[in-house]
Amino acid sequence: MVKELDIEAFLQLNQGYVLLDTRTPAEYEKAHVPGAKNLPLLDNEERAIIGTTYKQKGREEAILQGFELTGSKWRNFIEKALELAPDKKIAVYCWRGGMRSGIMSWILDLYGFKTIKITGGYKSYRNWVLQQFEKEYPIIVLGGMTGSHKTEILTELKKQGEQTIDLEELAQHLGSSYGTLNKLVQPSQEQFENLLAKELFQLDLNRHIWMEDESRNIGKRTLPEHIFEQIRAHQLILLDIEKEKRIDFLVEEYGSLDKEFLIEATERISKRLGPQHAKNAIETIRSNDMRQFIEIVLTYYDKTYTRGLSKRNSEMIKKVTICFENPHQCAEEILLKIK
Repeated sequence: MVKELDIEAFLQLNQGYVLLDTRTPAEYEKAHVPGAKNLPLLDNEERAIIGTTYKQKGREEAILQGFELTGSKWRNFIEKALELAPDKKIAVYCWRGGMRSGIMSWILDLYGFKTIKITGGYKSYRNWVLQQFEKEYPIIVLGGMTGSHKTEILTELKKQGEQTIDLEELAQHLGSSYGTLNKLVQPSQEQFENLLAKELFQLDLNRHIWMEDESRNIGKRTLPEHIFEQIRAHQLILLDIEKEKRIDFLVEEYGSLDKEFLIEATERISKRLGPQHAKNAIETIRSNDMRQFIEIVLTYYDKTYTRGLSKRNSEMIKKVTICFENPHQCAEEILLKIK
């Protein structure tokens, strides 16, 4: 017998169920519940055909056509489900928890799967995601100018048992114009939000949650408004590291990247750099003077970060001077600072 659960009850269940998204590949690719596998009842073209039939001839004719299109696929559906869930424990959702998930869960239950149907489907899940962003979180923000090793220290804090959320990892972007590193591909805005909601839901709200200081946008992805407001308002641990050491790190991080990628990224911020600075930066890229290139663009990013700091409550900022020769020691110093 198919069991029905809402999305939060299912997420709390954690009993080895494999979650199946029965929507089309296009719907799944745009965004889905993190960790869900795609087992589409209809492909993209078939979904369009059914939609047209529904509009022109009504619900019953659309259902008949759906069975006609999928009738020969049931063996493949079951075999694929067995491949994805050899323990035969399956949870299923579609857009609204209607026909697609209903039919798939019925067939799998009939075959012998232990089956859960997610009520309300993906639409209900998205409402749940947005609700996570309205909550208050015990955030501590790790800040510092570009090249201050924030991400590395955040990783070390996690190793030491702290709760962390790496927003740049979720967004697949390092935050600057050069932040894709010419290889990272950002998720959709919707999927970025889904991933962030999952991280927030898994954490203990009675303990600190560390996040890196970010602007409203991380590449082309935008932080949920209330999360951004909390990052701006909560305590900031400001990493203070010598500029020369930051430059050393950034030369190592960006110096080997494709020159055309660096030039294109520099051109995108040419107005903010100023025409002459942008021209000089591009010339240093072409002449392979990566240290001088980093010095030019760092002047802009340092000014931008300083301007952002000025908008914070100064009483909520604690500065920690680091050398970053030992990330473990840096993390310990920071933890002592907040205590």
